[in-house]
Amino acid sequence: MTDTLPTQTFTVTRADLIRYCGASGDFNTIHWSERIARDVGLPGVIAHGMYTMALAGRAVAVWAGAPDAVVEFGVRFTRPVPVPDTDEGTQVVISGVVKEVTDDGLTKLELTATCNGEKVLSLARATIRKR
Repeated sequence: MTDTLPTQTFTVTRADLIRYCGASGDFNTIHWSERIARDVGLPGVIAHGMYTMALAGRAVAVWAGAPDAVVEFGVRFTRPVPVPDTDEGTQVVISGVVKEVTDDGLTKLELTATCNGEKVLSLARATIRKR
């Protein structure tokens, strides 16, 4: 039997991307300039891959009960997360299932992250230690 974790939805706006640019030091223009993003073949401004990963990490920390309960976490980036220039932005939906509970108290999770119904992360897995 597989346990399904509660789905978590995160709203991402252009303002979030600008704040992340400042926090991360990654001011690549594809994360804030519609013109440049389209010129390089993107559908428009996209979220930083590491920002998308961080949203999944936040979901894992909530499921684990605390950030320091996350033992291992990794993803691969599958698709960009386009962020429209609207007040509503876009939504990234994170869901997860428990794949294994080990004898030493670790819980292995498999995650799914989608935006507009498309998978944006692959091989998204985490190991947590429940408190």
